[in-house]
Amino acid sequence: MASATKKTLAPRPRIGAHTPTSGGMAKRAIGYAQTIGAEAIQVFTSNPRGWAMPDANPEADALFREKASELDIETYVHAPFLINLGSPTDATYRNSLASTAYSLQRGKDIGALGVVIHTGSAVDVNHVENAWTQIHEGMMPILSALADDSPMLLLEPTAGQGQSLVKKLDDLAYYLKALEYHPKVGICLDTCHVFAAGHDIKKKGGMKETIDLLVEIAGIERFQLVHANDSMDVCGALKDRHQNIGDGEIGIDPFKELLAHPAVANAPLILETPGMEPEHGKEVALLKKLRG
Repeated sequence: MASATKKTLAPRPRIGAHTPTSGGMAKRAIGYAQTIGAEAIQVFTSNPRGWAMPDANPEADALFREKASELDIETYVHAPFLINLGSPTDATYRNSLASTAYSLQRGKDIGALGVVIHTGSAVDVNHVENAWTQIHEGMMPILSALADDSPMLLLEPTAGQGQSLVKKLDDLAYYLKALEYHPKVGICLDTCHVFAAGHDIKKKGGMKETIDLLVEIAGIERFQLVHANDSMDVCGALKDRHQNIGDGEIGIDPFKELLAHPAVANAPLILETPGMEPEHGKEVALLKKLRG
């Protein structure tokens, strides 16, 4: 199995949030990060609900990289939600490949360490095997073209609804196999998604058990990012509804357990919870306190 690579293991995970970019990433995203005390951020580089792929602005990208470097803020990109590499619809599949390639390039432009895509759905139960084949055939040329300084492609399992290709973490093995365990492929774990899919991270020891399973399946070197979200719904509900940390069904203690796990040392926690600056600032402070 080819191993993924990243920076040297950190002593503890960074804490941050998804940040707005309206008004320019260098000003808005970095300013937001400073306001809430973020050590890492996630941004959109295009409309998250569309296929449009705007031209890059090299000067703006350079300014963003400079400011992020000065403040030691790590950056990640979330690709558009429409991406579904397993779709049986040819137009959706082709657009998904193009959007993934575009997002990886934009990630490189702004100095991002990773680009997150949802693992998607086969939509039709009869399309599952074809989905793995088309993912392999479409993505391998894109992955093979990545440079050493390109960001990693981070697979984010969804909440397990419908014909999800990754209903539970065990299914990541199929995805990694389809991508030939490429060294530029990593994992982003969303705590709300994994809880919704049926992994009981709420019970005592449940978070450790889940992270241990992820490491067993993918390897510690591929575990690159955490979307830290509480859940509005109970475990196994198959519903992707985020809640603020401590205000949902997961609760606070599992996040303390998460932050104590050695495999999380190099996987920043990014909030995708409701609200903006006041709530995110409080949650960043809470997670830093739990980090100890």
